[in-house]
Amino acid sequence: MTNQPLNPPNPTFFGLGIAPRLLETIGRLKYTVPTPIQLKAIPVAVEGKDVIGVAQTGTGKTLAFGIPMIQRLAQVGGQGLVLLPTRELALQVDEVMQLLGRSHGLRTVVIIGGAAMGRQIEGLSRHPHIIVATPGRLNDHLMQRTVNLNGVKILVLDEADRMLDMGFAPQIIKILKHLPRQRQTMLFSATMPAAIVGLARNYMQLPVQVEIAPSGTAAAGVSHELFFTQKEQKTRLLAKLLERYRGTVLVFTRTKHGARKLERSVTAMGHQASSLHSDRTLAQRRQALDGFKSGRYRVLVATDIAARGIDVSNIELVVNYDLPGQPEDYIHRIGRTGRANRQGRAISFATPDQYSDVRSIEKLLKKTLPVSHLPELPPEQRSPAHPSAQLARPTAPASGQWRRHRRPFHRRRH
Repeated sequence: MTNQPLNPPNPTFFGLGIAPRLLETIGRLKYTVPTPIQLKAIPVAVEGKDVIGVAQTGTGKTLAFGIPMIQRLAQVGGQGLVLLPTRELALQVDEVMQLLGRSHGLRTVVIIGGAAMGRQIEGLSRHPHIIVATPGRLNDHLMQRTVNLNGVKILVLDEADRMLDMGFAPQIIKILKHLPRQRQTMLFSATMPAAIVGLARNYMQLPVQVEIAPSGTAAAGVSHELFFTQKEQKTRLLAKLLERYRGTVLVFTRTKHGARKLERSVTAMGHQASSLHSDRTLAQRRQALDGFKSGRYRVLVATDIAARGIDVSNIELVVNYDLPGQPEDYIHRIGRTGRANRQGRAISFATPDQYSDVRSIEKLLKKTLPVSHLPELPPEQRSPAHPSAQLARPTAPASGQWRRHRRPFHRRRH
């Protein structure tokens, strides 16, 4: 990793190598102080160098690659390609690109699943400067020969760890075969495991690694809290938390079935709620996200497709109703709150058999998650149609009992 200079006092976008006209646009958009990842990545990227950028979520990575991409395309011509793992993130990146480039005549097209192929083909026929795409749909266009990537001069992989994991890697490799070898490549993410960096370097030329915080670092403004609870107590615990915290709440579940079921439960509690998962159409997903942003929905229940696809200001609380399947996803989930140096709160529910999952998260964070006592919960609602539901269920031991079995995380010395 190359050593970058220390941040100057009161940094601005001036002096980062950005063209005057683009600086005017940045000023009109009220971007005044660059974030650390922007401060370090932009000067490298505007020179045309390959970049691996690691920074916490909510720190402005889109501008860190968007500004250099627009400037470089104006200088060298050709097209830019931005690949992302979710439809929501693709739409949000396109919005930022349009804000930056609209006054410069920038044309973009979004290539994502769930949208009409005909409209995308029409957009591609207008020779856009930037293609913003998810891998699956872009491969569909490549198979049908409705897109030509021979003119791509700049490639960006956003959320690169997810893009290059076992699920996306084959699709990415197919796309790379259609790209010119001589190009600029930029990778950005909050978590960048060493294996992913090694794989990425096979497709890059002497990349400069810009690391604002070690991979897996959570946003500083987020407070963490953990409850050990029985599975059947989770919904009542969530109800208690929704009474305690009055702001917007993003709740993560492990499955789309769980998201649907929990949305109904939260609505029955009297809260305006919607859900975001892969079974919903693109229009339904946009309606849910836009409603959450506007305040129509106070609670959004989502699977991990929202862990990297939501840019909503001032989310008060993120609840891990189900722990994530991978420890790295904990970082991305809680990064939906405490964005742009604001304060936020993350609360996780764990069942007694998930102690090892909690430990894996703590090892990544390099700190112990504080365990809270289970509050007095509202009575469980039982359906009169099932008399057996009236039978008493065993309750979870007090959280102090769990605490006695938990050893604080100590960083292992090598």
